[in-house]
Amino acid sequence: MGTNVLEINGLYKSFGTHKVIDGLDFAVPEGSIYGFVGVNGSGKTTTMKMALGLLETDGGVINICGERVCYGKTAEGVGYLPDVPEFYPYMRPMEYLMLCGEISGMPKSRVTERGGELLNLVGLGDRRKIGGFSRGMRQRLGIAQALLGEPKLLICDEPTSALDPMGRKEILDILAAVKGRTTVIFSTHILSDVERICDSVAFLHGGKIALSGPLTELRKRHMDSYKLEFAERADAAKFASLDLGRASPAYVDESIASDGAELDGNVVTIKNADGARIIAALAEARLTPIKFELLEPSLEDMFLGVLK
Repeated sequence: MGTNVLEINGLYKSFGTHKVIDGLDFAVPEGSIYGFVGVNGSGKTTTMKMALGLLETDGGVINICGERVCYGKTAEGVGYLPDVPEFYPYMRPMEYLMLCGEISGMPKSRVTERGGELLNLVGLGDRRKIGGFSRGMRQRLGIAQALLGEPKLLICDEPTSALDPMGRKEILDILAAVKGRTTVIFSTHILSDVERICDSVAFLHGGKIALSGPLTELRKRHMDSYKLEFAERADAAKFASLDLGRASPAYVDESIASDGAELDGNVVTIKNADGARIIAALAEARLTPIKFELLEPSLEDMFLGVLK
């Protein structure tokens, strides 16, 4: 496995008596688009601000590209896109990027070259002043500014939360396009956005990571729901009423209990069940489905499981 661009170990943060982050541990692999998921108010923005050195920690260590993050100093090689980026409305996009390049000490020729590439990437010309930009256009300019210095890590804090569907698509397409050139950590509560572009994910709950890993591995680990279709509704109803615990082969863990069966016409869906237990129940009841399907779990299913 490759190196980690961001590593957070034993992170704590409280505001007064309210503990927001409680021993947080996670790592973002190089080259990934990493979804940092949690409900509103769970501490995502607080974590991102501590990783940027904008907020003091109460304990723990944050390393970016092997460099320890200190309060008051953002680590080198980091780009940041806040949920509501602010600009000088009287400037045009290239003028703004030139200002950012000058502040960061980039050569003027490099800013011109890089700025042109990025404005093309985000689909913004240089004719209109920023004051006339839509919210989505401002987010796209924010991405261009965050990528200007060719960062190794791009931190995006809720970049699509206030955008319409077209604006969200534009931002997600841009983030997907920079994969391989920079590592992206994508903080959000919009699960469909994570499913669309992220290859790894961490669920923040109770100030800690409740579940994390590559999406493909998490889905395999949670593939324990089944859908059975019967030729007759009566057969489906009969199966839905069975006690799966009474039809358990010896090699099935007795502690594995389903969440119950959901009947919809001649289709039965069972969540959190063991396939061998289902097959044993079918055999004992002398029922034969016309379709027996293992369901791939959605990110919503996994997230709701974390919140229980």
